[in-house]
Amino acid sequence: MTSKLETVLTRNWQRRGPLACALWPVSVLFGGLAGLRAQLFRAGVLKSERLPVPVVVVGNIYIGGTGKTPLTIWLVQALRDAGFTPGVISRGFGSQESGPRPVTPSSPPRDVGDEPVLIAARTGCPVMVGRQRVEAGRALLAAHPEVDILVADDGLQHYAMQRDVEIILFDGRGVGNGWLLPAGPLREKPSRRRDVTVVNTPQLNARLAASVQGRTRRGNAASMPVQMTLQADRAERLTGAESMPLADLAARARQQGWTVAAAAGIGNPGRFFTMLKGFGFDPAEIALPDHHDFLDRPFDSVTADVILMTEKDAVKCRQLTEFRDDPRLWVVPVSARIDAALAQQLVEKCRGCSTA
Repeated sequence: MTSKLETVLTRNWQRRGPLACALWPVSVLFGGLAGLRAQLFRAGVLKSERLPVPVVVVGNIYIGGTGKTPLTIWLVQALRDAGFTPGVISRGFGSQESGPRPVTPSSPPRDVGDEPVLIAARTGCPVMVGRQRVEAGRALLAAHPEVDILVADDGLQHYAMQRDVEIILFDGRGVGNGWLLPAGPLREKPSRRRDVTVVNTPQLNARLAASVQGRTRRGNAASMPVQMTLQADRAERLTGAESMPLADLAARARQQGWTVAAAAGIGNPGRFFTMLKGFGFDPAEIALPDHHDFLDRPFDSVTADVILMTEKDAVKCRQLTEFRDDPRLWVVPVSARIDAALAQQLVEKCRGCSTA
């Protein structure tokens, strides 16, 4: 039922049709409450704390997946290349626990969230999750005193934590119909202030760029959005027994007459399916809810010879016995590609940050 409702809303968020118009009064109320909350933090009525190292927040105002995790991984490497020792803090989506918990590549995703596990595996940097980001940040710094900068994954609306740099990420859907939840897909107005705007899309045209461009946190017109693309070139078996170029796997599937399916439990599964088609696959598409736990064993009824999945889904499947030895399962890692000038811009902003 929830999945069907999400599908209906997602489809209607791209236009101002009858359903969106009917929900518009609720979105006005939502926007008013969100704006009031932000003002209370700015006025000091609600407490906002500063951590003793610079904080870079990566987030979005468009609900659902826009590519924050690949951007966070890219940012960690860019900061490391510039001489920083970064750590990552996150909410830990889906966990029932609230206190700070360290994350390793072998941490159970149900306890710390799937994306933090993936970030820990890909970056090798310290990762801490917690409902209160300030507490998570302090716990990480206490455990890893060498860390001199923190990247907050998906903490844009967590105003209880002060930040030095804000990065807002969009994808090819732009701002949708431009309305706030639930009439539209936005948590905050598109004009929301930020330091940098990144758009995850193969083609960043002038119309899309203009729709997502906001203002800087000082109130000035923001610079043009920076384009990000997600690239993949290899696939590896879930078991780790084999790896090969994606194009070669597609060619082998055609030669052998294999049937191929693709599964994605991410915020925008269509992006994953489209990428695979670019390599010559024509997969049966299995769109799963974001952060799907796979406990319902969705592949039992799938008759495909090859099942391609995202890296985010793989961190959960690798910890479930019924999937570990399934030879059909292949993982497709993706990496963010961004203009190197953005890295330099962010590094300069971070070096100019004061610490508490």
